Amino acid sequence: MFINEVEHIVGLSKKSIRYYEENGLLSPKRNKENDYRIYSEDDIKTLKIIKFLRELGVTIKELQELQSGSLTLQECMKERIKQIDNETAHYEKAKNICLEISKSDETFLNINIEKYFEAVNILNKEGFTMRNTKTNKTKKIVGATISSLIFGILILFIPIMISYFQFTESTKIPWIIYIILIGIFAIPTYGIVYNLVTRIKEINGGEEDEASKY
Repeated sequence: MFINEVEHIVGLSKKSIRYYEENGLLSPKRNKENDYRIYSEDDIKTLKIIKFLRELGVTIKELQELQSGSLTLQECMKERIKQIDNETAHYEKAKNICLEISKSDETFLNINIEKYFEAVNILNKEGFTMRNTKTNKTKKIVGATISSLIFGILILFIPIMISYFQFTESTKIPWIIYIILIGIFAIPTYGIVYNLVTRIKEINGGEEDEASKY
């Protein structure tokens, strides 16, 4: 099956699927006639396993080691349990700080910042933060839409002017040439719309920034 079908079945974006391929986690066959990727049932199963383990926090490096056999699934899960325990302990410390402040009569201006700042610094040094580091999807979608609109307007300007003179001036270009010109400009316009829709799907797919995470 083709990547569009795989995307629907597994629930991963094309970009994520290709990212896993680039990292050697998946090797679909190629159609000899058009070089399109052809995914088998085994590829689908592999992607489902990858998605499942990624949801548990397993890294790309660990997935590669699991596939190569240098790491067993049991060893991997034990490491995840250890990491989850560490994260839980960090959250507990952060919770205790919040509880302590909530029970005090400190205000924004007179909070004992030296005391709490040091405690949070220790958590930071251990790699823990409660700040929202996720990419703002709305901003990305708006940015992609604005870029597409700008390119779309630039491309459509010429066919709009051609159409204006074609319908308002007495001297006209042959209709067949007019239709061909409009058709030529319709192709990049369709491409812009298609790429925008694809980009929005990737942004909403949840893993469009895999390369920056691992």
